[in-house]
Amino acid sequence: MTEFLVAPNPSLPRLTRAVQGIDHTGAPVDLRIVEERPLTIFLNAQEIVTAMTIGDYPEELAIGYLLNQGMLRRDDTLTGVDYDDDLEVVVVRTARKTDYEEKLKKKTRTSGCAVGTVFGDMMETLEGLTLPPAELRTSWLYALAKKINTVPSLYLEAGAIHGSVLCRGDQPLVYMEDVGRHNAVDKIAGWMFRNDVDPGEHILYTTGRLTSEMVIKTASMGIPILASRSGFTAWGVEIAREVGLTLVGRMRGKRFTCLSGAERLVMDADLDTVEDEGPKHRRKGGLD
Repeated sequence: MTEFLVAPNPSLPRLTRAVQGIDHTGAPVDLRIVEERPLTIFLNAQEIVTAMTIGDYPEELAIGYLLNQGMLRRDDTLTGVDYDDDLEVVVVRTARKTDYEEKLKKKTRTSGCAVGTVFGDMMETLEGLTLPPAELRTSWLYALAKKINTVPSLYLEAGAIHGSVLCRGDQPLVYMEDVGRHNAVDKIAGWMFRNDVDPGEHILYTTGRLTSEMVIKTASMGIPILASRSGFTAWGVEIAREVGLTLVGRMRGKRFTCLSGAERLVMDADLDTVEDEGPKHRRKGGLD
């Protein structure tokens, strides 16, 4: 756990709720299930969106959401980030005056679980984007998968959750969870903004599908590599190839598939030392 700067904390009582039910035999069972609560995000005086979230790291979620929507600029100066737990509201204040009334009129419902919403043109954040050169050693991929898949998490406690992890080399650094993978990524974006992190030196790992939304968010954050245990969508692959994002999916045991940016791969792993998985093996994770 000492490797992580931010790690899941499944013991937080506000993240789960105890419920009773019965199992397939009719026997009583006691479970802890994930809480879902609304969080309304304001940018200055303008209400932007209400997101469903597990409720941790609300400030990072709000900042990251606004960044990934193109409403907050990388060079913006924040004059305040105020969270009211009772009202379930975050207000992000900037020195720059903002008005996104026209942008808010155009919405796209994404394929993310818990249904993500993107405002305006989804592709506008990628115009003129050049991702930095980077190296991805296959030994890093195997090391990251092992560390991430075994760390204590809210999913292992209650399930019904997704995770996204900011990594550098073979070290996972920031592990965020939420009911939607888009929320988990936004929390990482917000954390990076608040800590002035250089995105070009990092890898983003997600437990969910490699969709267009995930590709767009990763690229707009300036991260050159996106990896997942899960699979791809066609549009996600197409966009990754257009922007030069390295896209690695279906990471199971010794196996993975790279459908974009393979020039960054360095095949340095000794596969004889990597534990394989049987065809029916499934990680206990928030996959969909």
